Amino acid sequence: MAKDKTIFTCTECGGTSPRWLGKCPACGAWNTLIEQVADAGPGKNRYSGAQFAGLNQSQAVMPLSAIEASDVDRTPSGIDELDRVLGGGIVEGGVVLIGGDPGIGKSTLLLQALDALQRAGLPTLYVTGEESGAQVALRSRRLGLDHSQVNVLAEIQLEKILATIESMQPAVAVIDSIQTVYSDQLTSAPGSVAQVRECAAHLTRCAKASGVAIVLVGHVTKEGALAGPRVLEHMVDTVLYFEGDTHSQFRLVRAIKNRFGAVNEIGVFAMTEKGLKGVSNPSAIFLSQHSEPVPGSCVMVTLEGTRPMLVEIQALVDSAGPSPRRLSVGLDKDRLAMLLAVLHRHAGVACMDQDVFVNAVGGVRISEPAADLAVMLAITSSLRGKALPQGFLAFGEVGLAGEVRPAPRGQERLKEAAKLGFRIAVVPKANAPKKPIEGLTIHAVERVEEAMNVVREIG
Repeated sequence: MAKDKTIFTCTECGGTSPRWLGKCPACGAWNTLIEQVADAGPGKNRYSGAQFAGLNQSQAVMPLSAIEASDVDRTPSGIDELDRVLGGGIVEGGVVLIGGDPGIGKSTLLLQALDALQRAGLPTLYVTGEESGAQVALRSRRLGLDHSQVNVLAEIQLEKILATIESMQPAVAVIDSIQTVYSDQLTSAPGSVAQVRECAAHLTRCAKASGVAIVLVGHVTKEGALAGPRVLEHMVDTVLYFEGDTHSQFRLVRAIKNRFGAVNEIGVFAMTEKGLKGVSNPSAIFLSQHSEPVPGSCVMVTLEGTRPMLVEIQALVDSAGPSPRRLSVGLDKDRLAMLLAVLHRHAGVACMDQDVFVNAVGGVRISEPAADLAVMLAITSSLRGKALPQGFLAFGEVGLAGEVRPAPRGQERLKEAAKLGFRIAVVPKANAPKKPIEGLTIHAVERVEEAMNVVREIG
């Protein structure tokens, strides 16, 4: 296969050079030249191979109303929590990018999913660029996947991988990982921006043309973002992040982008000796098991995609030195400072000379403002040393004027709480249900001071 000519393009000014230079000859910027495949000339295209035939046929222009739209067929992966994040299952020709910290369980989950698909009668391919076939086989034995028929290819050259996919035509192919794959068309090392972009583009076009669903495993940076060019995330259909502490048994898989389903869905898994197992009741993870109510604890209901989950918010207020500290884990620290100011101004609860620590139990991160009311009640409970009643929960956004604003889909939150045995709820007035919910006493409030008064009365 003849190599296409490569050029080096400046990311600042767009200037080009036939070879790599430390300094752009056009604008003088340093370290801005990146390698690219040059145009092959008129009538030639590096995507003109047989595997891309379906993409090279031009289509007639037509109005949107004239295009027939059909539902996307999905194939269950055999792992319910993974299907939830994917939007119901694997889509034919879809490209999924999954990233996470080393050792978090990406390869384990995908090997389990491929084995389940293979046992359901679908041909699968696992391409490993970081391990040998023997290492993958050893992991499958540890996971209890005896006599697994998943096809394994230990290869990092893109052209050989594409040829294998074209000849085998698997239903699902996993590339572990995209940073190890390289193309002969480029001279840069595997993992470079040019290689990652070029290899991902070829694999994506192959998936769309052949109908093979491809899952790309991506490395992450120290900050936790996917390594490589951001165009990698724009190119694929679905982006999943593996979250969790490697020292904890629980893992979260979160959908950041999904062209075939809802974003911000999460799947909850527990790491066991036999691999990752789905957790059907994730609320149990995020609720501490106290034999008796303790000060500084308040339960709220948060939404992750379509799933309502109960999370315990814990607060610790203690006497401070000359510079009181404000620390939050799993919650926005800037929002914590704002809530303390609102608490002082509108409810008369002063924490100026106190250290305030707030934590969302279980390592979950809460980004929605519906946690405001629960955070304020937990802080007040810890400051006064008085526990909230057994079976108590609260949710609602709090504004700077002291008003309690409604949270989206409040009815679903309350029903989930009642199902798990909670008896008392303090919620925004706009979220109060028209019909009573069996077993749940609901106190609807409009302002922060009302919520504080309700807690004093029922406590």
